[in-house]
Amino acid sequence: MSRFGTPLAALRMRRAAWPLFRRPSSVPKARSLVRTQLARWGLAEQSDVAELLVSELVTNALRHAWGKPILTLSAQNGTLRCEVADANPALPHMSHAHYDDEGGRGLYLVDRLSCSWGSNRAPQGKVVWFELSAHPKGRAHG
Repeated sequence: MSRFGTPLAALRMRRAAWPLFRRPSSVPKARSLVRTQLARWGLAEQSDVAELLVSELVTNALRHAWGKPILTLSAQNGTLRCEVADANPALPHMSHAHYDDEGGRGLYLVDRLSCSWGSNRAPQGKVVWFELSAHPKGRAHG
């Protein structure tokens, strides 16, 4: 236990990162990586939403950016953070899709289903991220 009564394991940051290829098969690969990693961390309950939102971010990186995207997951203190980095410095913006548009709803889904999301410029491009509440199975949701 820490001096604040919090189990030390809860304070430990967990992190995993994977470079992805610039091809459509990277979208299902990213979902699989997320599902597997969250199961390892005892966070499988967050898998469905995390997989969907990661799919949106990776798809956007493949459509609108250049270079190989990098997917990063981290979990600490009840928060799961998913990031997709790419080499394009242009920050994304949420568009307003019309009824018959085939695209343009990805960031809307990210906005509605995550606790928070955003994007930041990085030294070599940008990082688009979202956060979900995440508590290992068996822990109280405080």
